[in-house]
Amino acid sequence: MIKVGKTLIEATEQLEREKGIPKDTILRSICDAMITAYKKHIKGKHVSNIVAAIDEVNGEIGVFRIKEVVEDVQSEHTEILLEEAREIDSDVQLGDEIQVEVTPSDFGRIAAQSAKQVITQRIREAERKLILDEFISRKGSLVTGVVRRVESRNVIINIGRTDAILPRNYQIPREYYRINDRIRVCVIEVRETSRLPQVIVSQVDPKIVRELFELEVPEIEDGIIEIKSISREAGYRTKIAVASTDPNVDPVGACIGPRGSRIQTIVNELKNEKIDIVRYVDDPVEYITNALSPARIVSVDIPENAPEIKEALVVVPDDQLSLAIGKEGQNVRLAHRLTGWKIDIKSLSRFEAMQAEYAQQEEYEEYPEEAEEAMQATDESQEEEIDEDIDRAEQELQEEAEEEEEV
Repeated sequence: MIKVGKTLIEATEQLEREKGIPKDTILRSICDAMITAYKKHIKGKHVSNIVAAIDEVNGEIGVFRIKEVVEDVQSEHTEILLEEAREIDSDVQLGDEIQVEVTPSDFGRIAAQSAKQVITQRIREAERKLILDEFISRKGSLVTGVVRRVESRNVIINIGRTDAILPRNYQIPREYYRINDRIRVCVIEVRETSRLPQVIVSQVDPKIVRELFELEVPEIEDGIIEIKSISREAGYRTKIAVASTDPNVDPVGACIGPRGSRIQTIVNELKNEKIDIVRYVDDPVEYITNALSPARIVSVDIPENAPEIKEALVVVPDDQLSLAIGKEGQNVRLAHRLTGWKIDIKSLSRFEAMQAEYAQQEEYEEYPEEAEEAMQATDESQEEEIDEDIDRAEQELQEEAEEEEEV
């Protein structure tokens, strides 16, 4: 056997500590590399009775052939005489298999050169599999990373064993990323590549808000408060619907915390993103009303066929229309995503005008003759008023002309 000392064993233990690769995996890779190197050395790639072994106590590596113990040797590569076998193991019997060392005397340098590439490849594969398994299991969860660099508008973040990519479309708008900044991101995708797995992370995923609330609000972790839905436009505003399984616990108040301490921590983590906490209820009318906060709602009308198609007409005071819709439609858009209902918002004056038109139309359809007479009478009355206005205007003009002549 080749004496390599205990340094090799210590190196495998260090790799296990630093990279998490089991020592046995590395030692098996070394044995495989030894076998590959030996087959190249003897030019016998298809030999199948070759094994390698490592003595961890003495720090020795050797190559062995597995031979069958026989009385008459037909092939020296696969068989061995009983007398020769008992020199290796005194208890061996005919028909048994025994390992015979075949390590060449000049094999050390050849083995080292041939094994280096194989060992490196196996270690890389083992590390790649560890990273892949770890981050596939963490997909959809929150991780903390350190910004390493910015490349082509993508941010490279170190998240432990590997670097992750934060693409431009998954970054918070207007956010500036500085080297060595610590940020929270959500693992959304793990791509398997020929080298290390490529981990894609996001700062705009609503799961980030969910996990932050789970971290800051113990009642959510305990199951007393349940997050029903989240709608988010990262960097601007988030709406989150919560419900309580305990009638004595206010879900909104618990999420806000004493003097707003809980919600303020989350807002700071999200770079001052606005958060509306909405009370979830089964009644769609009340739920939609809550979702459109902070706007005041006059009424929520759900037509007879709307529960199937989920459409609702919401009426708000005239001075609350812009607040209900939000800047560039943001408030109503988030409410739609939160509730799953298509929301049509009308001002009170517009709604009353629509009702008046609808009532007039119904009256016309029910009593067409009377409605026609009423409309005709209205038209005639309007014509008379117009004529009177014209006569009055002509008279005033004539009086002004007469006054000018007298002057």
